[in-house]
Amino acid sequence: MSDTMSEFETVAIRDDQLTPWWRVAAVGSMVAFSLPTFITGLEVYQGLSPWQTVWALVIGSLMIFAIGSAMGGIGAQTRMSSYLLTRVAFGDHGAGLVNIAFAISLLGWFGININLFTEGVSGLSMTLFGSSPPDLVLSLLAATCMTLVTFAGFRAINILATLMVPVLAAVTAILIYNALSGQSLPTLLAAEKPVTLTLGEGISAIVGAIIVGAIILPDITRFVRGWRGAIGVTLVSYMVVQLIVMAAASLASGATGSADIIEIMLQYGMGLGAFIIVITCSWVLNALNLYSAVLSIKATFPKLNKNLLILGLGAFGAGAALLDLLDLFVEFLIYLSIVFIPVAGVIIADYLMIRKRDYRIETLENNRKFAPKAFCAWAIGAIASLVMYYYPSLSPSGISAIDAIALTALSYLALAWTDRRAPDETTVTGD
Repeated sequence: MSDTMSEFETVAIRDDQLTPWWRVAAVGSMVAFSLPTFITGLEVYQGLSPWQTVWALVIGSLMIFAIGSAMGGIGAQTRMSSYLLTRVAFGDHGAGLVNIAFAISLLGWFGININLFTEGVSGLSMTLFGSSPPDLVLSLLAATCMTLVTFAGFRAINILATLMVPVLAAVTAILIYNALSGQSLPTLLAAEKPVTLTLGEGISAIVGAIIVGAIILPDITRFVRGWRGAIGVTLVSYMVVQLIVMAAASLASGATGSADIIEIMLQYGMGLGAFIIVITCSWVLNALNLYSAVLSIKATFPKLNKNLLILGLGAFGAGAALLDLLDLFVEFLIYLSIVFIPVAGVIIADYLMIRKRDYRIETLENNRKFAPKAFCAWAIGAIASLVMYYYPSLSPSGISAIDAIALTALSYLALAWTDRRAPDETTVTGD
């Protein structure tokens, strides 16, 4: 992928640009090897009983697998990026609003990663060197450095991220080995502990941790051939790598009794290595977050200067860090699942049941500007699932993530059923 706006190119992928699915799966798996994924596993374990954690990990991963397979499959069939798919479903101006929402969520992640960086560096500095700079200084310094790295562009950031995958894979293996060396798996699963989350909240947190990535999965699955390739990418990314990473964090938390990934690394003797891992991973991941946010805003407002946009969004992300979103990590993930799952619900329902023939590049030559029915369904799904989150007795499933996508899809089908069209032969097909 070139270091340009090609991530949102206005043409479908050609046959000669297709890539073996396992290579694309390697790219998708990179996201799972991240500190926020570890933190999600830790936080969910802290809020649930051990067996509830197992169910939350499995059900949450299955949900992401289902959503990612549907979105990824649509990308593989149409060979269009997530941005182009959103334009078809929500209209040109509507897609801009969705992009802005995505950018805001990415800047929220930017703030969380700065918080994680600050806490990690501060704690490790005190442990290893006996002193640490003030948290505010660390936060501002981190935000500045991460913003500057973003100017290097996607190619440089992606190289650094790729180099970190083996390191985080090794961390995952160390966590699992040490956790099971100290206690047997049956002992860890039988442990009694306070429960502060419902199973539904735990599942929604897991879904929220990766839902944005699942929705934009067409950006990489458009390079594979057909549904089978897309499902292969999703299976490896979410049902293998992500599930193992979160399970490793949960096991380590159960074995050590700690919810702090830095403290766990120190207990397992990683020392200075933990320091390097926290700095490097937070740095690279936040550069990717900021770069993606810039692409989202740039796609919506193409006349904006990219360099000024990086600086402005970097400053906005630094402001998000001052809100200490890390203290509200689980709530942040649950809200992400409530807000963004409806986007997938609209696109999946629209493609499979209503307007499959419109999901081709030619549609965008004379595309509608706004799709009121799509936005109504998005609002219905998000608002209703938010209400049911605060009043669980109203929830049919008890899981806000499931409520959000089901209500959105059903609402959209009810609103747009009279618009349905039969598929024709011009739709790109795959295996």
